[in-house]
Amino acid sequence: GEGTLLPLWRFSSEKAKRKQVTCIKWNPQYNDLCAVGFGSYDFSRRGTGVICCYSLKNTRFPEYVFNTDAGVCCLDWHPQHPAVIAVGLYDGTVLVYDVRAKTKKPIYQSTVRTNKHTDPVWEVRWNTDESGGTLNFFSISSDGRVSNWLLMKNKLESEEVMELKLISGGASGGAGEDDETSLAGLAGGLCFDFNRHSEHLFLVGTEEGRIHKCSKAFSGQYLETYEGHSMAVYTVRWNPFHPRIFLSASADWTVKMWDHQVRLPVMSFDLGQAIGDVAWAPYSSTTFAAITSDGPVAPTSGVVHIYDLSINRNERICEQKVVKRAKLTHVAFNSVEPILIVGDDRGGVNTLKLSPNLRLGVVRTEETPAEKTDEDLQVEKMERLLEMVTETKEVS
Repeated sequence: GEGTLLPLWRFSSEKAKRKQVTCIKWNPQYNDLCAVGFGSYDFSRRGTGVICCYSLKNTRFPEYVFNTDAGVCCLDWHPQHPAVIAVGLYDGTVLVYDVRAKTKKPIYQSTVRTNKHTDPVWEVRWNTDESGGTLNFFSISSDGRVSNWLLMKNKLESEEVMELKLISGGASGGAGEDDETSLAGLAGGLCFDFNRHSEHLFLVGTEEGRIHKCSKAFSGQYLETYEGHSMAVYTVRWNPFHPRIFLSASADWTVKMWDHQVRLPVMSFDLGQAIGDVAWAPYSSTTFAAITSDGPVAPTSGVVHIYDLSINRNERICEQKVVKRAKLTHVAFNSVEPILIVGDDRGGVNTLKLSPNLRLGVVRTEETPAEKTDEDLQVEKMERLLEMVTETKEVS
């Protein structure tokens, strides 16, 4: 049957009243704690930004609040240092805060001298590989650059990881063209994600609708370009279990699922309205949530859609209106509790509880070999789906 989302409460803060939720990240170690960034997607209403850290144990007030000079666009908790948070702003600055610090000031901040981005920074992500010994994170910006920021003793230092070259013309990648003409400029980067299984691999979503597979090792060229979206790609996310699969959400009203070894999408879901964000569930390799900003009727409403492709490949198993008179902007699953958080464009952070039929993980029966881990079963669940999808494609 249909699943439901039970509204629990709405975090709000005076400081964030007239701002939009631009990012939500759960803390990797304190799973009741969630950082929310506030800014504006409306280019004419640029203002300051706020970061609020909310706890599920205190629904009334944020635990920590930080004010920023420009709107917040993105943030990321450090996976091993749970008090440290990287932030990207609308004016191209990146910052690092330590929530334990006595002052509310950032402990690091990029400047024009350290080659800061010239356009909004849409996503930041800590590097989990610390073989160099220095904490560092990556950022992507509309200025067409992916940068790596190293937390040196007294300042941030940046290295360019990649320039996002625009591919002119068709999907051929312009191999035969004269080099001068094919470098038409840089593509605006909107999102990226690093593969958990091969850390050097990352995906980039761009303003013109292309998705590129890149490697930290080869900064000069794309390993692959995925064609399928006709408009800006807002979110790309590797599957938490299956090493080859990723999901993308675009302004063209579709969510697409891809195998990174194949240039065309494996599956596509047309949601018929603008999609704000998409997220894989942490408990199932075949479950994801997408949010849409406009209901079919005015006034605007925000709808959460949940798909479990192992149950139904065509239809969502839950579609629920969550807020009235507001657009949903971001969605994030808690890694432990059956809780989903959605942010809206009126500064609201809405917590929802997933009904049991929306949170099915892996099923073990007496026939399940004991040596198989849950991870193995999750991968198999996705493999079964892929087999079924390719079979139907061959038939049709």
